[in-house]
Amino acid sequence: MEDRKRDIAKERQGKYRHEFKYICSEAQLAILSVRLNGMMQRDIHAGENGSYLVKSLYFDDENDRCLMENENGTSPREKYRVRIYNNSPDRICLECKRKEMDKVKKKSCLLTMEQFKELAYGSEAGGLDSLPELAGKLAVLKKCSGMKPKVIVSYERTSYVYRSGNVRVTFDRNIASSARVGDFFAENTGRRQILPVGRQLLEVKYDEYLPDPIYHALSLANMQRITFSKYYLCRRYHM
Repeated sequence: MEDRKRDIAKERQGKYRHEFKYICSEAQLAILSVRLNGMMQRDIHAGENGSYLVKSLYFDDENDRCLMENENGTSPREKYRVRIYNNSPDRICLECKRKEMDKVKKKSCLLTMEQFKELAYGSEAGGLDSLPELAGKLAVLKKCSGMKPKVIVSYERTSYVYRSGNVRVTFDRNIASSARVGDFFAENTGRRQILPVGRQLLEVKYDEYLPDPIYHALSLANMQRITFSKYYLCRRYHM
């Protein structure tokens, strides 16, 4: 079963998915939670309270190309980040997220702590032959264009999954920014929330189609789609 899951995950890497975002109130999320609990499964990695901490370290080059492409709405565009969960070093994942219009695809690989430290804070990013392919690409960008960590983005995520259509609905609460990029694994990184109190982010992601029951469950009055980049807003917070 685990081998099959890994095969499916590998097949999905590099595949474009739809991704829509909405700003919601806690009252709206409470309504949606009741509706989704009856038809979708909670993420297996969630804790007893149904959520888990996501922390990402975003990279950009010496000219802030990723930031400027976000501001200008450039399509397609790419961002590199390292992601951990619940502040644990057990799973350190490097991701490249490519956005093209309303669709997104991601490539990822796991890093050892030594590889992470060299990519994020080292001077040479190690030998390219010893790195996974995606990490090797980031190492080249680090040497050629000065890619380095720029900001930490963290939030508490509640996630619902639905196998048909590969649907994932997430509630991201308390989105916060920190410029202390050297303290990625620290419990306290000087986090500052970027949204007004009581405002949270809803994300809806799926492959080819969104099943009708989920579409109708997500339909609420006064809920409007927005363009939202956690990286862009968290970087802007410190500029």
